[in-house]
Amino acid sequence: MTIVRHEAVVPLAAAGRRFDQALAEMFPEYSRSRLTAWVKAGAITLNGAVAAPRYLLRGGEQVRLEAELEAEVTSAPEDIALDIVHEDEHLLVLNKPAGLVVHPGAGNPAGTVLNALLFHDPKLAELPRGGIVHRLDKDTSGLMVVAKTLPTHTALVEMLSEHEVERQYEAVVLGTLIAGGTVDAPIGRHIGDRLRQAVRDEEDGKHAVTHYRLRERFRAHTLIQCNLETGRTHQIRVHLAHIGHPLVGDPLYGGGLKLPRRATPELVAGLRGFRRQALHAERLSFEHPATGETLAFEAKRPEDVESLVATLRDDLAANGPDTY
Repeated sequence: MTIVRHEAVVPLAAAGRRFDQALAEMFPEYSRSRLTAWVKAGAITLNGAVAAPRYLLRGGEQVRLEAELEAEVTSAPEDIALDIVHEDEHLLVLNKPAGLVVHPGAGNPAGTVLNALLFHDPKLAELPRGGIVHRLDKDTSGLMVVAKTLPTHTALVEMLSEHEVERQYEAVVLGTLIAGGTVDAPIGRHIGDRLRQAVRDEEDGKHAVTHYRLRERFRAHTLIQCNLETGRTHQIRVHLAHIGHPLVGDPLYGGGLKLPRRATPELVAGLRGFRRQALHAERLSFEHPATGETLAFEAKRPEDVESLVATLRDDLAANGPDTY
């Protein structure tokens, strides 16, 4: 266990504030729930004495924090290879392959990114979710950032909520889009299927915005770029299906296999054999929480998507422009 120690003076401006509220501002690297638990356990004292979280401050009191950082996660470390594209003492960025689950859950108790991270750095067990601040779906490939310290975790979570992290994706969708655009539609859990998300009204859904632009058009498919303003579960998949252009291979929102007329045998085989959503998190950019440096990372298109795009190009060259 890691022991953390801090001493501070309550600002005079905090007079009349509750102890737990002031602590959240004085020690932003720790969650309010964690600080409250430490106060109740006597690990944080006020003028050398234990105080209740609701105690009203006068300002100028001495605060002493001495506590153990207990494990936030209990998953077992596993020796699973990770493609780490950047790492420093504060954070790491990894390129997740398709097929690898991020967090353990029902049906996937082990063999996840989290298990691999705990093997790579056991101290990540002391962070919420093992330092993972955003996730990718199991069958989405690409870049993720992971915090290695509590201050970095807190900062990255805040940056994500304030839309200060650039997340850019590449996708292959069904149908021929003629222009880019924006989907601004709330997302919430599907009423009849707990595994799916759906576009909902504002009262039932969470604000969600996806921007997309064309990169390459084929006979009956389009290669597009997507940029997220928000980060809802399955956001790109739900939004593109909502406008009638689901991702190729998407088992939840794709609507099944559709082939263009006169499709080459190679294209038929390529589309039939593509068994995951054609979505790749290709670019990640943000300001380093500790250094202020702008970091930008790119992950090249994975082989399966590259093969699919090449096959779509060959089919277009063989048949010319067409539709279903």
